[in-house]
Amino acid sequence: MNAKGDRPRLRPAFDAGSRGPGFRRAFPLPRSRAAIAVVAVMDIAFVIPAIGAFRQAAGGWSNLDTLFDLVGAVFISAWLLGWSVAPVLLTLVLALLVFGREVVTARPGELRVFIGLPLLGIAARYDPARLRNLRLQTPEPGSGRSWRGSHLAFDYGSGRGEFGSNLHHGDAIELQRQIAAALGAPVADGPPLPHAAASHAAPSPAAVPAPQAGPKPGTGSAAPAAFDSASSLALIIANLVPIAGALFLGWRLGDVMVLYWAESAVIGLFNVCKMAVIGRWLTLPAGAFFIGHFGAFMAVHFLFLYGLFIDGPQTTSDPDLATVARLFGALWPALAALFLSHAYSFFANFLGRREYVGRTLQQQMGEPYARIVLMHLTLIFGGMLVMVIGEPAPVLIGVIALKTIVDLRAHRRLHRRRTAAGPEADGRAGQKYQAQRR
Repeated sequence: MNAKGDRPRLRPAFDAGSRGPGFRRAFPLPRSRAAIAVVAVMDIAFVIPAIGAFRQAAGGWSNLDTLFDLVGAVFISAWLLGWSVAPVLLTLVLALLVFGREVVTARPGELRVFIGLPLLGIAARYDPARLRNLRLQTPEPGSGRSWRGSHLAFDYGSGRGEFGSNLHHGDAIELQRQIAAALGAPVADGPPLPHAAASHAAPSPAAVPAPQAGPKPGTGSAAPAAFDSASSLALIIANLVPIAGALFLGWRLGDVMVLYWAESAVIGLFNVCKMAVIGRWLTLPAGAFFIGHFGAFMAVHFLFLYGLFIDGPQTTSDPDLATVARLFGALWPALAALFLSHAYSFFANFLGRREYVGRTLQQQMGEPYARIVLMHLTLIFGGMLVMVIGEPAPVLIGVIALKTIVDLRAHRRLHRRRTAAGPEADGRAGQKYQAQRR
């Protein structure tokens, strides 16, 4: 089926010209010299700092000798990545203002509206059986659609679609005739057709949103919390590895701090994966922005932890990268355990229990910070206590145990939110999520 619910299926698409019989018509987007000039100036204003940051980052990566060099290169690169989202989007908008077009194609069973640059853009596919009231429409001056001028519009479920700009009455009549011929029937008039009545046949189970039909065992948030219990157990086991390191491998406070810093990086990695599940292709700009500010935060945070808990506050040396690499190399068993723990939680909870339902990119982007900040505040205050009274293994183990308790509470609270909402809330969230995915 070409559409779900009341909205068409939107996705990145190519437009390489005619692909067989049917109707095809390209409409150039209206050109506004004032808008082009404003966007061009804004784009240049963002590009100039990006060029300077790129040169600085390239110079930093070409001269990596010490930890401070690495942190500086990572920080400026992360800043550049986050900043570059704006000029990239502005350049895309500028290209649309100059070269953008709409392409409408119609054939039996499908009406497709493509908008973008030549070859690349976004396409919306509509089910002809649900189209209603194809008409010429002239928007009110100053409205959100006034830039189009007179254009063709149609009703689609509870929404609407439109294409074309600055059309005359004769053009509209001819377009309606050509589209009707390509679809095999004229677009019907009358009240918008709800989704349930779109097909003469009974809807297939796949066409019914799963949350409204009730969550299946093991797939919805109202299912028994077995996955949550298993992931909590995996988290506890992963946190036992640092205790073994403190008891048998001579790990000190600095080793534990670096280990949990690396865990924060793992949390950030899987958060990007979650964003990709929620936003799909929209994760490209949002993910770049997240990696930019999260990477800058992680770079400065590591320098702080290293200077305070490894070198010590009285030391002013700048360690070489070989020393830092050996530090991470000694921690690989615990790093592997923590990575596997978060990987299991991602697949079992976020995907297996469908925790992505009802979440937005904005919510997911900010989710790691509360957990990471709380975890590291616990570690820092506990670490300062260890620095005051020394580093006997029992005290260090107490800090690790405190971190594990705080982390476990945050983990269970995070994965319990949707279960507490109940099946009814899950159904509403499912509807919202299906709309976002379309």
